[in-house]
Amino acid sequence: MYEFLLATAVGAERDALQRHADGLTVIVTGAGPAAAATGAAWVLASEPYKLAVSVGIGGGFAPRAPIGSVVVSTRVVAADLGADSPEGFLPIEELGFAPRVEQPDEAWAARIGTALSTAGLNVVTGAVLTVTTVTGTAERTAELLARHPDAAAEGMEGFGVASAATMAELPFVEIRAISNVVGPRDRESWRIGEALDVLATVGQTLAALQAPGVA
Repeated sequence: MYEFLLATAVGAERDALQRHADGLTVIVTGAGPAAAATGAAWVLASEPYKLAVSVGIGGGFAPRAPIGSVVVSTRVVAADLGADSPEGFLPIEELGFAPRVEQPDEAWAARIGTALSTAGLNVVTGAVLTVTTVTGTAERTAELLARHPDAAAEGMEGFGVASAATMAELPFVEIRAISNVVGPRDRESWRIGEALDVLATVGQTLAALQAPGVA
């Protein structure tokens, strides 16, 4: 039996994932990479799992990941971990302090992406950027895309869950249901309810993937 640990930031995401699914282990860590890493590491240290999944709603980079789509990660990036300089932002890797985080498991990402497509969702693949400050301007959006042209979504927890999974030598994937466009902050345009409905389908699909007899 494949058992997944699903880590979310808030209770509404957990409730959506479990809306149509039985048998899913979903934890609520709180927002941000530090809370996500702590929560996931605590559970992974005490229970054996086959796969760690950082999952929740998030912003999508237009036009690649429109509202209502679901992004499955090809990369998880600590997008604002680094140093400021007169020449601009310096990523942590360029400072010689590259964090020890493996990339998402390609086989699991492909299986999950196929299953979500079969379930009727609009699946997009690409990098998911972990940020500690949610993007709210066109200028920062352009800066992030210039540094990460493969970016499809941003969230606040993926890199934390990835860090915990890497330390536990466990494969991981990040999934984001897109509720808003990354760019100038406009809460009136957000579609959180729609994104939570997408998460309900994600939960149902993941439950089926980890069911006995599914290899």
